[in-house]
Amino acid sequence: MGQLRTSPPPPRAIELERWSLGTPTELRDLRASLRDALTRHGLTQGEDLDEIPHLVVLVATELATNALRHGIPPTIVTLLAADDCFILDVADHDLSTSPDLSDTSPLDSGGRGLLLAQSVSLAVGWYATGDTKNIWASFPR
Repeated sequence: MGQLRTSPPPPRAIELERWSLGTPTELRDLRASLRDALTRHGLTQGEDLDEIPHLVVLVATELATNALRHGIPPTIVTLLAADDCFILDVADHDLSTSPDLSDTSPLDSGGRGLLLAQSVSLAVGWYATGDTKNIWASFPR
């Protein structure tokens, strides 16, 4: 399938919360804390947005799992806000690889995290800093 497009998140995004993960066992706490953060930081309530916290948590879990499995810890998960959307940014410290939208067969047990993120978010991209490789996804607020 190829590479994920390279682009930073919107420049006017502000950081709302940040989590640092070293092991997969910390994913449970991330999920609970992220759900609370979405509510605290103004997730608009309404029938059309009721599933947004579930989707953000699902994508966060997938991307953080990928970062913990394939990257170099710590994995940094950041929740940002820009205009009318939330942005989830997941970083690891392995600059030697780039995100890959690998072809997967129906019998594969993994490899669908980025595809899932693309299918349930408004936009997905990635960028690198001097220290990290970051994948981000945006969701309606």
